[in-house]
Amino acid sequence: MRYWVMHSNEVIHSSRTPFGMVNLDRACYENILVDELDTFLNPSICTPILICGMAGARQGWKEAPYKSVPCKPPELHEAVSVKCKDSRFIVKILPGLKQNRPADIMRGEETQIKGILEKHDRFDGVVCLPGTHTKWVRISAGEVVSFQTFMTGELFSLLSEKSVLKHSIAKEGLDEKIFKSSIEEIISNNKIFAAKVFGLRAESIIKSLSVSDARSRLSGYLIGLELSGSRAYWLGETVFILGEDSISLAYEIGLRSQGVEVIRDLLDMEASLEGLKAIFNLKNGMNIS
Repeated sequence: MRYWVMHSNEVIHSSRTPFGMVNLDRACYENILVDELDTFLNPSICTPILICGMAGARQGWKEAPYKSVPCKPPELHEAVSVKCKDSRFIVKILPGLKQNRPADIMRGEETQIKGILEKHDRFDGVVCLPGTHTKWVRISAGEVVSFQTFMTGELFSLLSEKSVLKHSIAKEGLDEKIFKSSIEEIISNNKIFAAKVFGLRAESIIKSLSVSDARSRLSGYLIGLELSGSRAYWLGETVFILGEDSISLAYEIGLRSQGVEVIRDLLDMEASLEGLKAIFNLKNGMNIS
């Protein structure tokens, strides 16, 4: 859980806690807010709090129904209110987005997309949001037209930490030459993906493949497989990559190796903040109640 305390459209405090939907009971959300924000709460003022992301999931604080694409990112009036015991604040949670065919969902990324559109208001193209579950999002005329999710980040974690490869993969590092070569191998023939992955284990035993090189190859195989599946999104498009620096760089290298024009001038948390500010309409003093 990350939060920003705002005053006159400026951040006066920000922090990140280890808490989230996976380790919080529904009844605990308000207590966490009180613990984290107590210093900034005034008994004589009802402070508005706007939340995006998994707090609005079915297993979160309160479910915020999904909007169906094609649609614009959510607005303040579409947020759901949360009944709180503490009278010093009022809480609203933004909805996520859903796609009926093929079935897909997002929570949190829609707010980041709002942030991107605040900075690039005429952007038409594709947004790639790398992470545990990487999303490819088609944007046109300020609307999310369609999107597709790939579990690439989670697959990398499972393969490198929980599979037979766990002793063969380094914890960090990326050799760009090996990475790009591995992407090309899979894009050229993605049917051999599973065999190539096991080959990392075999080569580490028979040919003393280094753990750092194995990591670069596994990254390349997985991202290459994703690029094969997401070709309809990036081919002939300008792609805006939004995510943490290291993983965003890997996707940028991969896409540029395929001749794709890439924009990468915003971090994911910056986009979240800009999106929340825009939805809150802080510049115009919007009232959340």
